[in-house]
Amino acid sequence: MVEVNGPKIYTYLFGNPSLPITETMVNYWIVMVFILLLCLFLTSKMEKIPKAKQAIAEKIVTMIDGLVDQNMGKNCRQYSPFIATLMFSSVFGSLSSMFTLRSVTGDLNTTLGWALIVFGLIIYNKIKTNGFVGFLKGFAEPIWVMAPLNILSEFATPISMSFRHFGNIAGGLVISTLMLSALSALSSAVGLPIPLFQIGIPGVTSLYFDLFAACIQAFIFSMLTMAYVGSARE
Repeated sequence: MVEVNGPKIYTYLFGNPSLPITETMVNYWIVMVFILLLCLFLTSKMEKIPKAKQAIAEKIVTMIDGLVDQNMGKNCRQYSPFIATLMFSSVFGSLSSMFTLRSVTGDLNTTLGWALIVFGLIIYNKIKTNGFVGFLKGFAEPIWVMAPLNILSEFATPISMSFRHFGNIAGGLVISTLMLSALSALSSAVGLPIPLFQIGIPGVTSLYFDLFAACIQAFIFSMLTMAYVGSARE
């Protein structure tokens, strides 16, 4: 059964209690190694006439570049690797729950970390495009009275992005765990020797909470990243 009370702490780095090595960190390293091996597999022995796995790799690159061109502009291809990293880290980080690992994105630290990186990119591009003075003047638009609200809105961006992703994945994890407990209790209540009601039903719900939600949240997070960064460059 999946725990919902937060990731475990395995040990402390250098014995320092303020530097815990958590279950999320370990699982994320597993996910990163898997993504690395997948990339190496898809891009090994590339040929002029692509075969199956090379065609898949080229299709993924074309898809990411197309999304970046549509949402950020054709002069923003340098962000394609970052968007691809976000998307696949999110997808496989969420799908890790299907392989008995705690979902990486079910920890707010993960999604908040991604959102803070995106927030840094937004600020960087706004200053690069408008200059530091122009960036500060932007908070006084359309009138100076709106400055406090504009500042609050700016800082609300990473918070809303992180909580949206975390909330959907963690919510599905909680619902799945409660359902398993309820079905187990129901099996015991009717006197079954095995938790028969836990067979089948959790698998169907897992298709939504683990598979569909993982893919759609990765897509939404990536699309919001492209929209915010693209808007900052205007």
